[in-house]
Amino acid sequence: MRVALLLSGVLLGAPALAQAQRTPFQARCEDTLRKTSVQLTSSTPGYSIDNSVSYRALTQMKGRTARRAWVLGLTRAESHAAIRTSGSILEDRAAAYECMTPQINVELSYVPITVYVGREFGPGTCAYNQILQHELRHVRSYLDHMAVVERTVRSALEQRFRSQPLYAPRGQSNALLGREIDARWIPYIKSELGKVEARQAAIDSPAEYARLSRICKGEVQSILKAHRSTP
Repeated sequence: MRVALLLSGVLLGAPALAQAQRTPFQARCEDTLRKTSVQLTSSTPGYSIDNSVSYRALTQMKGRTARRAWVLGLTRAESHAAIRTSGSILEDRAAAYECMTPQINVELSYVPITVYVGREFGPGTCAYNQILQHELRHVRSYLDHMAVVERTVRSALEQRFRSQPLYAPRGQSNALLGREIDARWIPYIKSELGKVEARQAAIDSPAEYARLSRICKGEVQSILKAHRSTP
């Protein structure tokens, strides 16, 4: 009997066998098992505002900045990705093979986003409001990017699995799927999430730093001068 094969430790899907006629085992797998599915969800729990950290400490937290630029506000977000897999398995005992229709669930999230505004800028002041509005641009960018990642990852996973069974030597489907998730998909998702940093850098352009230093009729510069000796 001809069966789908596993080559070099890689799960082989039915599309790779499109030129071959379906065997009875393939027909059983494709017609009787629950269909393969890919589910993605994302959650964005909002943000909190912290006005307790000095602009000097925020500058250190930020790391690299434009020359002689102080960081007046900072937005920090940590992304997480969790992948759960399960699946129905059907064995062909005569040929020592099995097929699996995986169910893949991906959850993308941010831990609560923290927006910092330097403690030297009192809530309600012109400088505080302008700095906060700048940081909220970062918040919106994080949220917008999460939606992009969700669409991109869903499309890639659906293209890979195509709602078809996967075939492997008997007893190996779950392990091989887990290996593929760890080696290919987790790094891929992390890479896609990390692309948000380019969007964040574009918001913190030299022109924007210069604009913030001049806002509110010199209020920012006055406050910075008054707190130069503050640790």
